Amino acid sequence: MKSILYILCFSLVLNCQQKKEIVVAQTYQEPNDPSPDTDQNWTEITKGMHASLVSTNIRFVKSKIPEVNQSNSWKGEAWKGERISTQLVLWSNDSITNTSIEVVDFVSNSGSKLPASIARTHFVKYVITDEFAGGCGYRKPEDFASSLAADAFDPISSYAVKAKETRPVWITIDVPHNAESGTYKSIVSLDIENQKTQQFELILHVLPKELPKATDWKFHLDLWQNPYAVARFHNVKAWSQEHWGLLKPLMKRLANAGQKVITVSLNKRPWGGQTFDQFEAMIDWKKKTDGSWEYDFTNFDNWVQFMMDLGVKKQISCYSMVPWGNEFYYFDEGENKEVKIKAPPGTKPYEDLWVPFLTAFKKHLVEKGWNNITRIAMDERGPKEMKAMLELLNEYAPEFGVSFADNHKSYKLYPNELKDMSVAFGHPVDNEDLVIRRENGYVSTHYVCCSDGFPNTFTFSAPAEGFFIGWYTMAADFDGFLRWAYNSWVENPLQDSRFRAWPAGDTYIVYPDNRSSIRFETLRDGIEDAEKIRILREELKTNNMLDELDYLNGVVAKFNITTKPDDLEGMLKDAKNTLNVLAKKLTID
Repeated sequence: MKSILYILCFSLVLNCQQKKEIVVAQTYQEPNDPSPDTDQNWTEITKGMHASLVSTNIRFVKSKIPEVNQSNSWKGEAWKGERISTQLVLWSNDSITNTSIEVVDFVSNSGSKLPASIARTHFVKYVITDEFAGGCGYRKPEDFASSLAADAFDPISSYAVKAKETRPVWITIDVPHNAESGTYKSIVSLDIENQKTQQFELILHVLPKELPKATDWKFHLDLWQNPYAVARFHNVKAWSQEHWGLLKPLMKRLANAGQKVITVSLNKRPWGGQTFDQFEAMIDWKKKTDGSWEYDFTNFDNWVQFMMDLGVKKQISCYSMVPWGNEFYYFDEGENKEVKIKAPPGTKPYEDLWVPFLTAFKKHLVEKGWNNITRIAMDERGPKEMKAMLELLNEYAPEFGVSFADNHKSYKLYPNELKDMSVAFGHPVDNEDLVIRRENGYVSTHYVCCSDGFPNTFTFSAPAEGFFIGWYTMAADFDGFLRWAYNSWVENPLQDSRFRAWPAGDTYIVYPDNRSSIRFETLRDGIEDAEKIRILREELKTNNMLDELDYLNGVVAKFNITTKPDDLEGMLKDAKNTLNVLAKKLTID
């Protein structure tokens, strides 16, 4: 009798669940598809919502029927403190279908629980992208093939899936640092209005190894921040209370990816007009009527302290003593207006401008305690300009050193000045130079830009390329990775990622209102792998497990490549598995 009652109650609950009205969360409007796939035969799709757990290596096309093997179960292995992800894809031939997603607690066989809140669901939104087509160079949208790319995360738990539409859902799981090792299970419930609820099993194996907190990772991540883009997009005054409130979650996301560097603009437009939102000076320069100089460091101080409070505190990179075009701006008290001068390094106007500034800046940084972590930063400047600038810097503020995106092998000419050097991808650094730099405490990273078809973080780039960057970093023996734009948003970043120059998505990797992306999450995952490699190398060596260390190094070495392999996804899957196998072996031994 009890069983019959239970079945009846369950049926009633399920019947109510099927008929309940789903209130869809508010979200922004996606752009129209500029090139829908009209060859898809959606009429072959049976009625109802279709859904499957799939690999995170797939970037789905909105108008294309997913070609996947249906799966209701996912298995993953993770270290304590690691973020691991999976992807659920939805598609339907019906009219608009309201859906909602819920994840329950993760429970182990021993009864240990991890709260449902460690899993977050993100409906993935589409944005207009284009194609690589040669990479760098100014471009007109009509001259390049355009399409929709699944990329931006919308942190909502319900959505209206339209007819003949593919809608990905990205699921991230943040394993707590204090989690007990073991195998946990959870259920993802997909509620569908007027349809039967679909359920998917998540099986999470937590290994007895732990990643440090992201702010303690050794990987040197340098994604350049643009606070002015946030002010413009949200129509708030720069450095107002509203501005700080919008910046905080966005920059905390960056800190939680292991960011090490604070981006500072010493003077206005250090990169000319290469971003939609120009960088303003974080320091006010004023030339007084008697010819002396006065500087206001208020915005600089507030910005640096703000980032440090979020956990980004290893380095302050100040742009730039050699800006693009050698143009500088200041307020002239005598003329009562802002003036612009052109002052190339090595000239008298350049010296007159920078000597008093460096003197005042150095004094201020000593008072703040920041003088030893401050670098004068430059981006791809020529050897002649570098030489003249360094002569001045070495005379008046040699302790600063230089942070330099180097595409001229300048580190060979100035081995002691370039305390932070980043070389273009595919431009190898001699191993002996890397060893010497590391012994001296200098940083050596690599970067990708508009000229790199692979790997990259464009909105059309394969998700696996984000993972690859972390593996390449370790294979080529670099300390980390630099990318020139964390959030230099285009005019309408949620709709169209194209820009007047460079391939789509080149100028940003996250979206307004603290929205993450497929590109950012896969890059972060690759950095986690790099940290695992570092930890395993240290522990295998300490435990005299030299055969296992050699094997690990052999696996990592396969990623010291500059062209995309045929099966990058397979390579990464096998390599990631190797890390977990060795982690378990260390624990057993």
